[in-house]
Amino acid sequence: MLPATLALVDDDATFSEYLTAYLAGRGVAVQWFADSDDLLCSPQPFGFDFYVVDLMLPGIDGLSLIRLLRRRTDAGVLVVSGKLADDVFDQIMLAGADMHLAKPVTFEQVTLAVGTVFRRSGGKRVTQAAWRLDEAARRLLAPDGAVIELSPTDASVLACLLEADGATVGRDTLARRLGLSLDEDPNLLHATIYRLRRRIERATPGLVPLQSKSRVGYVFRAPLEPA
Repeated sequence: MLPATLALVDDDATFSEYLTAYLAGRGVAVQWFADSDDLLCSPQPFGFDFYVVDLMLPGIDGLSLIRLLRRRTDAGVLVVSGKLADDVFDQIMLAGADMHLAKPVTFEQVTLAVGTVFRRSGGKRVTQAAWRLDEAARRLLAPDGAVIELSPTDASVLACLLEADGATVGRDTLARRLGLSLDEDPNLLHATIYRLRRRIERATPGLVPLQSKSRVGYVFRAPLEPA
């Protein structure tokens, strides 16, 4: 069992080119990023089914990238790196990776590791605990017990996502709900969602399920129930 989509973040062009071709031959849609910042600036950086990450990268380093991924996605993360240090394995696991392979490594070994991690974590998702929205009190209750105080705009955004019941809410639909004009200021909605994400991130270390779908809208990728 292999993931449908995979982000390969590695600045070794030769290794990445051949690994991409090898995985593509097994039905995996691979997007290669030679710079971690290129991944983070891509349209859907947290929308891949799986991530293969090097540690020594242009942009932010591999450990920082893994920590960031873990705040936005529960997808499998495999580290493939030639970095040598006594505590490198401990650092990788503490950052949130699922497995580590040390270079040099064969493409068959990488594929086997990807399939193993995906089967255990990505292919069989653990049922997620529900978030709860108290519209009257303007509070979002996280599964870990954290209470996020919401602005009236935040509460309206989440109420719209609650009504969508896991479906994507289009940008135009959400803008109308908030009384915003995308023609006058197309970035205003993005800024609103960004502030809400940051509010949730500051309150709980868990995965923030509020995610964007490039040029489409926004989705709450976890159960969301009325309080």
